[in-house]
Amino acid sequence: MYAEERRRQIASLTAVEGRVNVTELAQKFDVTAETIRRDLAVLDREGVVHRVHGGAVASQSFLTTEFPLDTRFRTSPTAKSAIARAALDQLPAPGGSIFLDAGTTINGLADLLADNPQSHEWSIVTNSLPIALELSGAGLDNVQLLGGTVRAITQAVVGDTALRSLALMRADVAFIGTNALTIDHGLSTADAQEAAVKSSMVTNARKVVVLCDSTKLGNDYLVSFASLDQIDVVITDSEAPETFSSELRERGIEVILAS
Repeated sequence: MYAEERRRQIASLTAVEGRVNVTELAQKFDVTAETIRRDLAVLDREGVVHRVHGGAVASQSFLTTEFPLDTRFRTSPTAKSAIARAALDQLPAPGGSIFLDAGTTINGLADLLADNPQSHEWSIVTNSLPIALELSGAGLDNVQLLGGTVRAITQAVVGDTALRSLALMRADVAFIGTNALTIDHGLSTADAQEAAVKSSMVTNARKVVVLCDSTKLGNDYLVSFASLDQIDVVITDSEAPETFSSELRERGIEVILAS
């Protein structure tokens, strides 16, 4: 496991549990206590956690940092692949319609759709330039890319033109990615324009399926775009804390642990 991915998991565990212990983290990740201390020092400098004697506690600040696509593709690739495969079971019946949000985990689902002969039977709308190019390159002629401004860091189409188009659309299932998921504030991301598009997809879909690896659980980004009562299904990986999954289920959300 890369140090960056280990630190993301430590940050998520700290956010969910409130406090983490150096010794327990060293055992969990099979590294030395000194390695964990260095990880916590990095996370403390970034404002993600606060170091305390013997471990760290969760930071109360909202996150704003965004990473480029190539960095995000390298983060939790095994978990994202498993989540994407599990998402195939949430596809609508042939002839149905799908919203595909911009995001690397959603991109993993698009990879599978590109190889799926049934994909020609769904109407697909996306605001992701890479997803639209991949699906159209696979021969699908039922893919609509929303118009608007392309954000360079995420390759997501945003802006008023995209929002006006979405306001006129309805989808059977929206597959939504997120930078963070908490019990109190739901889904959140760093950019207000991307949040607006995500929110519109959530509002205009009959069923909302969130694809979210466990490193994002418990984190809170600056801009909230959906509350828990707007979510039907959360697909995450087997590293998700059971306490967090249980709280989601208690609120009527189906939780699928992909492995």
